[in-house]
Amino acid sequence: MSFLQDPSFFTMGMWSIGAGALGAAALALLLANTDMFLSKPQKAALEYLEDIDLNTLEKEPRTLKAKELWEKNGAVIMAVRRPGCFLCREEAADLSSLKPKLDELGVPLYAVVKEHIKTEVKDFQPYFKGEIFLDEKKKFYGPQRRKMMFMGFIRLGVWYNFFRAWNGGFSGNLEGEGFVLGGVFVVGSGKQGVLLEHREKEFGDKVNLLSVLEAAKMIKPQTLASEKK
Repeated sequence: MSFLQDPSFFTMGMWSIGAGALGAAALALLLANTDMFLSKPQKAALEYLEDIDLNTLEKEPRTLKAKELWEKNGAVIMAVRRPGCFLCREEAADLSSLKPKLDELGVPLYAVVKEHIKTEVKDFQPYFKGEIFLDEKKKFYGPQRRKMMFMGFIRLGVWYNFFRAWNGGFSGNLEGEGFVLGGVFVVGSGKQGVLLEHREKEFGDKVNLLSVLEAAKMIKPQTLASEKK
């Protein structure tokens, strides 16, 4: 047992423990930056989306079925993760940049939020050029709701998105629930179906604007479709 009296033995042990901890941390960081542990999104069927109840945000709100948003002319719909999030505000501004082209196509732009607290929606409105509805049951964030918790803050892609939005001059706050991930949908008129479904895989994972525009061009207004019949 004389080796226990050798200081170098304890030094070597401490180095081994430190190296092991460092290796474990490096492995955890590596795995956190892959898509291995990300929850896989479940595609939303048109029938599922059609039956969602939405509320208007007027003083006297009314309830409507989501299908009213796209029944005649289709729609581009943003499911906002959190109105106060500067990353969500960035994406809202990006989508709003398509508004002139969407107007030419006759395709409306909408957003849904999962909560209506304080002045969050009002403060979000300058970034989004479309009507906003409340989805209290968070159906647009399903059928299988996906969350990104604190793992998001060690993903390099998330930090890249942070710096991109900061450099773009966007700012926000920490009000409200922001872990349930959002997305963007392009839905055709009538029974045309879901033409594009983008599900946020991490904070700030934006939809491709060209893909949105291409999907919007595929929409056949219900009036034209009925005339062809």
